[in-house]
Amino acid sequence: MLTELGKRAKIAEKVLMISSTAQKNAALENIAAALESAVGEILTANEIDIKNARENGMTEALIDRLSLSEKRVLSIASATREVIALPDPVGRTLSGSTRPNGLVIEKVTVPLGVVAVIFEARPNVTADAAALCLKSGNSVILRGGKEAFYSNKAITSVMRRAVEKAGLPADCIQLVEDTSRESATALMRMNDYVDVLIPRGGAGLIGACVQNSTVPVIETGTGNCHVFVDESADLKMAAEIVYNAKVSRPSVCNACESLLVHRAVAKKFLPLVKEKLDTASVTVHGDEETAKIIRDIIPATQEDYGREYLGYEISVKVVGGIDEAIAHIAKFGTGHSECIVTESYKNSRKFTSEVDCAAVYVNASTRFTDGNEFGFGAEIGISTQKLHARGPLGLQELTSFKYIVRGNGQVRT
Repeated sequence: MLTELGKRAKIAEKVLMISSTAQKNAALENIAAALESAVGEILTANEIDIKNARENGMTEALIDRLSLSEKRVLSIASATREVIALPDPVGRTLSGSTRPNGLVIEKVTVPLGVVAVIFEARPNVTADAAALCLKSGNSVILRGGKEAFYSNKAITSVMRRAVEKAGLPADCIQLVEDTSRESATALMRMNDYVDVLIPRGGAGLIGACVQNSTVPVIETGTGNCHVFVDESADLKMAAEIVYNAKVSRPSVCNACESLLVHRAVAKKFLPLVKEKLDTASVTVHGDEETAKIIRDIIPATQEDYGREYLGYEISVKVVGGIDEAIAHIAKFGTGHSECIVTESYKNSRKFTSEVDCAAVYVNASTRFTDGNEFGFGAEIGISTQKLHARGPLGLQELTSFKYIVRGNGQVRT
């Protein structure tokens, strides 16, 4: 079955790669309109997934990732229209030169080809990935987790009908309906049909793809994101940033999982932030210094500092200064998003220069690491590697390039 999906994806890719911007945008508009019209159908399917998830003991934080509402479906449609408004990434001339022998060499963007996306309980990824791949001229093979099976199937069905109505092949968007581990492993090794694999999910899924895939992988990493409150920080602002980064949606990869506080402001700041976090019943795992300042916390272990909680929990550590904070982040961070709250220009420059991650923030919540918030439209994930893309994977990151060389009879001697 997977081989058949791969063959159909390759055929569809040949059509997409030469499709005009107008054709692709028309298909995307059809998708957006179809999603809006099919809200009831999609939510009915999602209710089945949520019911099954609760029966299987899924945590509420993960159910939040899985859950759709009318507002969320309409938001997915809106994100699709934002992709329409973005420039076509295909066919752009990145550079050009004329050699002494008269050869004209241009570097031009092209689609990656067939993109496979393996993801967990996030049905919005189904639509986001399909929209981005279509606009960038790529076929996509989607393999979601069993938790979101009915939601993914409904969304894919809606999108395929919409694409076909626009005159493009429905097979440019395909869903692997076999959610077994074997199907994921097989997809990782479909080198004859898949050009790149993008995993989106927890550390286990990403690690399995990196270790087992023979198809090139763009690694979207887990998010052990930190906020460091410097000694010069506006403490009220810092508390608001920490609260937003932790509580606004704790189940996502750009949520804050660890708080570092400069010793000089710890006695003032920790009670302030604890009071805010208590309103959302956030469990605090703190070091010994933290425990001396605020009550009702759990002693933090080394494992806590490296943990992506994906829920209403946070680790806290008091540090002696910016160097200790940077060293802590280097040891426990995942290269996703890190923040410093400071009024010191010198320290902000030091932090942004020395912290190695996809997105570094000064006085802003890590929750902004998102393709839509960055103005890229939808995204497939956040890449924490350095090749070939880093940060939100939007349209530009779903292209490669080729060299077009024009001559008038030149031969190499």
